[in-house]
Amino acid sequence: MAEVSEFVAFRFKVNLYNSDQSSLLCSGYFSEVTGFEATMEPKVINEGGHNWGEHHRSGPTKFAPIILKRGVTDINDLWSWFDITTRQANYGYRLSGEIIVFGNPSVSGGSVTDNAVLVWKLSGVLPTKFKGPDLSATASQVAIEELQLVHQGLELQRPAPASTQGRGTA
Repeated sequence: MAEVSEFVAFRFKVNLYNSDQSSLLCSGYFSEVTGFEATMEPKVINEGGHNWGEHHRSGPTKFAPIILKRGVTDINDLWSWFDITTRQANYGYRLSGEIIVFGNPSVSGGSVTDNAVLVWKLSGVLPTKFKGPDLSATASQVAIEELQLVHQGLELQRPAPASTQGRGTA
């Protein structure tokens, strides 16, 4: 019977690389990541003399923006990337990215290991909106910053379970 992975809240990491993925530019854990959505709009073709129904062909795929949220830190990487892309004449500075979703950690030999259960790969990532925290002296919640990203492609990878890694296949 296949082992079922549980998805635990707040257990995901975002890595952003330069476009050829040779340098890691930003890496961090986020409190919320939304926007994993791809929609294909089919092309409808009507055939002459065929009055019952229509033919559907694959059309263009559209991707929803990915929204990253995290507590404000003293690291300026997200703001810097948005600023470089929008204001500092580096129009269209695109990155590649991956969002790693972890399951329950495993414990072996006294050490704790994160188990990646899903990895979303993004290509052609571009920041389109940066939202700073709402500031209120009377608020008790954590200050949250938000970055909205558009991208040119989304791919889902499922890593091999930790129990089968390193084994040959029959």
